[in-house]
Amino acid sequence: MENKRIFIIEDDVNILYGLEAQFIDGNLDVETSEGDEEINEIIDRLRDFDPGYIVLDLILPKVDGFEIIKKIKEDDELNDREIFIFTDLSEEDSQERSLKLGADYIFFKDDFDTFQFAEKVLKIINNQEKHDEDEENYEE
Repeated sequence: MENKRIFIIEDDVNILYGLEAQFIDGNLDVETSEGDEEINEIIDRLRDFDPGYIVLDLILPKVDGFEIIKKIKEDDELNDREIFIFTDLSEEDSQERSLKLGADYIFFKDDFDTFQFAEKVLKIINNQEKHDEDEENYEE
């Protein structure tokens, strides 16, 4: 997947803009939301921006992060996007629920600072791209 776009949904502006800066440095196009829109607005913005990757906080001012995962996975245009959860919710059931709904990765804010989290996400994205390229080269 050659989609170098990432959409960040995070209500803590320090984390939001820290991640944005990191991902821009990592050569990704970035779109952000502070999670203060209605869920349909967020989904519309995701469709318009068409990111390959989504970073999502589960606790947001107006919408429930779990609902966002559900909506993304039910949407024909968005359901193949990779979702990285970055949250304070560390209970096991929220982890299980996120993964069951279709999130691909879950990271906890008390385990990683913004910089470490962004590094991990970039590493995952770069490894996938390398894997995709290797597969393409193999098929030729």
